[in-house]
Amino acid sequence: MRRLSFFLVAIFLAAGAWAGTSCEQRQPDARVLMQGLALAQATQEALEADYRRAGTEVVVLARAGQDLSAYKLRYSHLGFAYRAEPGIWRVVHKLNQCGTAEADIYREGLAEFFLDDLWRYEAAWVVPTPAVQAQLLPVLKNDRRAVSLQHRPYNMVSYVWGLRYQQSNQWAIETLALAIDPNVTRREMAQAWLRLKGYEPSVMNLGPITRLGARMNRANVAFDDHPNEQRFTNRIETVTVDSVFAWLSRAGLAGAVTRLTAPAPDPR
Repeated sequence: MRRLSFFLVAIFLAAGAWAGTSCEQRQPDARVLMQGLALAQATQEALEADYRRAGTEVVVLARAGQDLSAYKLRYSHLGFAYRAEPGIWRVVHKLNQCGTAEADIYREGLAEFFLDDLWRYEAAWVVPTPAVQAQLLPVLKNDRRAVSLQHRPYNMVSYVWGLRYQQSNQWAIETLALAIDPNVTRREMAQAWLRLKGYEPSVMNLGPITRLGARMNRANVAFDDHPNEQRFTNRIETVTVDSVFAWLSRAGLAGAVTRLTAPAPDPR
């Protein structure tokens, strides 16, 4: 777990690749940094206001790191944001390391979360019910419990009911199952709980050429964990932010989606 200060973010960005992005070396863009920081600040203020109004201490927070509009998806990545202390919110989430086939769990500030090479500067979150928040909060604050269902082999489109890989959003909902049901201690048990609670993954239609190109050119994409009858008919079932948000609302575990767009930076 890492805990970086708000002011160290620009140093890390300038030094090299950021977890969850490509390993391409490039100079930081001041306008991009400003917009990411503006989104983080606006999100922090909105979450603090929600805490004062309703006592909210945990939200499921998402960002748009990639353009997934071709698959009718709005967001690419989610994590759990919680109120660590007055005015300070932390995010616990899983990140792929520089496009490799492995990933780890991180504890970061909102600034780090939104300075990760975003496609669109928009935050989105749902507020779990008070009961779910009370179950999630101690798990998120406990390093050992937060990583207890972590599985390092990473696949961006891992099969929702598979155990060979684990992508970021998959870790999140499996950890949610762990937090809510004390009987859940393994990934297969978490997945059984998710099935019981009616979770439905997104189905991405990927043609064979697209699948072949992705597998040959990216270490963090694989299709060998998907059932043959689905893979060979180009039906890839995986965990997406959009499907998680829809399920949490449908299952009565969280409220409606709140969206927030970053204010444009001052051009001067």
